[in-house]
Amino acid sequence: MEEKEVKKEEKVEKEVKEEEITLTDTNQSDEIKIADDVVAVIAGVAVSEVSGVASMAGGFAGGITEVLSGKKNLAKGIKVEVGDKETKIDVNIIVEYGVRIPDVAFEIQNRVKKAVETMTGLKVLEVNVHVQGVNTEAKDEEKDGE
Repeated sequence: MEEKEVKKEEKVEKEVKEEEITLTDTNQSDEIKIADDVVAVIAGVAVSEVSGVASMAGGFAGGITEVLSGKKNLAKGIKVEVGDKETKIDVNIIVEYGVRIPDVAFEIQNRVKKAVETMTGLKVLEVNVHVQGVNTEAKDEEKDGE
């Protein structure tokens, strides 16, 4: 009985060694492909951490999706083009009233670039920030309170 167990172990070890050899041969041509949505979510989270951003401007379809699913769409307002080793990102935002827009845009560019390059290894060629509007609700509430 012990002899059968030893033969089974030897057979398993042999199969594992054969698999290792095959894996090392095929690993050289394997690729990692990161989906556009993954990069968009990473960028969306980075943008949401910047102070002065009221919300993301995602358009009608993005708003409907959020309402129907009940989940916050982290990729809302983000358009991504992923190449083999690089990416271009467009960010559509609505800023808070009273913030300095160039400062907010610069902070978004830095955070998005750092987050995407760190997490994916892709080189970020462009981060274009499009300011779609200004949130004046806070300003309106101050006037009502006076």
